[in-house]
Amino acid sequence: MLAIGTSLFAIAGIAIAKGEKPFVVTLGNLRITGNGTFSPTTLPKNKLAPITLNVSGKVETLDHTHPPALKELVVEADKNGAINAKGLPVCTSGKLQAQTTEKARAACPSAIVGEGQAAVEVEFPEQKPFIAKSDILAFNGGVKGGKTTIFVHAYLTAPVSAAVVTTVKVSKVHNGRYGLKSVATVPKIAGGYGSPVSFSLRIARKFTYKGKQQSYLLAKCPDGHLLAKGTGVFSDNSRLTGSLVRACTPKG
Repeated sequence: MLAIGTSLFAIAGIAIAKGEKPFVVTLGNLRITGNGTFSPTTLPKNKLAPITLNVSGKVETLDHTHPPALKELVVEADKNGAINAKGLPVCTSGKLQAQTTEKARAACPSAIVGEGQAAVEVEFPEQKPFIAKSDILAFNGGVKGGKTTIFVHAYLTAPVSAAVVTTVKVSKVHNGRYGLKSVATVPKIAGGYGSPVSFSLRIARKFTYKGKQQSYLLAKCPDGHLLAKGTGVFSDNSRLTGSLVRACTPKG
């Protein structure tokens, strides 16, 4: 969940989620609930326009045991969406490591592209599991070699204190309807004993470049819907793969 909220809602097990209702998927002992919406939903047919993205999710086990940790998330998104980071201030991973949320915000305030909350369940050997909560911040990491980097920062507090910085690489692909591929590698949390169990994230960054108003996220709607598909790999080597469809209204 700390990986990148902009992507996790695409995982829907073997189901396809339509409309704005959250999906609920069960695979073995693992259950995932998630949702993702964007606004406005009325978008131009032929040109990109600014959008705001809201995503949320929850991971749990049916028997209430400690869930496996997410290790990697790979998502392909609709070719009618785009990330626009040109001219946006950049932050580095080094400025975020071992920092509290307040210090991370102060280190790169102009590079923040999203904010939200997350919770991690930690289960140390021979101890009862506990929940550690954190605000999360998404930072623009710049564009290099055709890839856009995003750093997602969280700082877990009592009874365990630790900064978690996830790196996400986004690149253009040519795969039919899909045009963007993001790969998020999630570091071990609390020495490998922590598993993300819930998150919410809102991305709505606007900025000015060369005197013109810009938006970090853009989309168009040529045919009434946008697609995403993704695969999540967990620490027990289980994999969840699926798709999501969201309706939009073409204009122009």
